[in-house]
Amino acid sequence: MSDMIEVEVAFALPERQRLVALAVPPGTSARQAVLQAGLAQAFPEQGEAFFREAPLGIFGTPLKRDDQPLSEGDRVEVYRPLQIDPKQARKRRAEQGKARYR
Repeated sequence: MSDMIEVEVAFALPERQRLVALAVPPGTSARQAVLQAGLAQAFPEQGEAFFREAPLGIFGTPLKRDDQPLSEGDRVEVYRPLQIDPKQARKRRAEQGKARYR
């Protein structure tokens, strides 16, 4: 039996994304995995502080605590701040749709 577990760390921008497979010791937290994934070097425009503080999730479920230990096969996702409120975006799309039929 191996002393390591396999996890993935994902981050995406509109124009590119990165999925990093890691072997980490049991008990590794989601934040520790993000920092080990080297995303700050792959996305220098985000800055290292961003990856130390950004909200995280596992398979689309936001984490309340980033020190949650990972399980075999988990995919940690690094979330970016929303550029626009989802309600405002829906409202804007609805208004654009109405304008097409005038």
